[in-house]
Amino acid sequence: MVVDAAGSRVHHVERGAHAGPDVPTLVLLHGFPVDHRLLLTAFEGALASRPAWRRVYLDLPGMGASPSSGVASTDDVLAVVRAAIDRLVPGPYVVVGESYGGYLARGLVAADPERVRGVALLCPLIVPEHARRDVPPHRVLVRDADLVRDVGEAALDADDVGVVQTPETWRRTEAEVAPGLAAADPDTVRRVAAGYAGSFPVEPRPYDGPTLFLLGRQDAVTGYRDAWRVIEHYPRATFAVLDRAGHNLQIEQAALFDALVDEWLDRVEEAAAAHG
Repeated sequence: MVVDAAGSRVHHVERGAHAGPDVPTLVLLHGFPVDHRLLLTAFEGALASRPAWRRVYLDLPGMGASPSSGVASTDDVLAVVRAAIDRLVPGPYVVVGESYGGYLARGLVAADPERVRGVALLCPLIVPEHARRDVPPHRVLVRDADLVRDVGEAALDADDVGVVQTPETWRRTEAEVAPGLAAADPDTVRRVAAGYAGSFPVEPRPYDGPTLFLLGRQDAVTGYRDAWRVIEHYPRATFAVLDRAGHNLQIEQAALFDALVDEWLDRVEEAAAAHG
């Protein structure tokens, strides 16, 4: 499905219940420059026991099946995301942001904290400027001998994100991450990358909704230490740093990912019931 939003056509995939004022809606924002597939398998598994939830997976402009548009910065991308949500969601919603999507999610929370009823930040981008991030060096903790035989040592050495290299993590990465990277429009990616740091506020005041920070101890892309510096802005946050996990935490620590997302959604539902 495609929706017109702030001059862009935004492709999105929906799962679960139909839209309505009483249907809880989860909006999911992927990283840069992948697409909705990075989150779809992981969250559909985590939400398997919650069929009443509506899930809206967006493809950001120029990524996935969203066609290239005039966006030229992260400010433009956030404007498109906000417009798409206004078109697709009739009321309050809950947001998930992965990596760059986490940066956008922080902007959404800052802009309209009363409407956003919960936020999950998966390996979130906290510091846009690469040189200023406090990240550990890339480190492979697990390299399966069968995978070495199947794909070759050179291919595994070229993987600068994976921390756990097994047939299953490799299969999921090829299915959930690689297609989005291949689909991204290079001109859009280049323009947005040139205006990567947004001018929109993030954490201007504490946000009191149920929050989840999920971070990889070995994440060499966005790290985990920068996120700790904003934790006091989220007084209802669970902050989990998982060993044996890098920037694709949802793939490398799937069971813990499911459990922590499930507990976060319990808190979201509890707060929604209290809110009335």
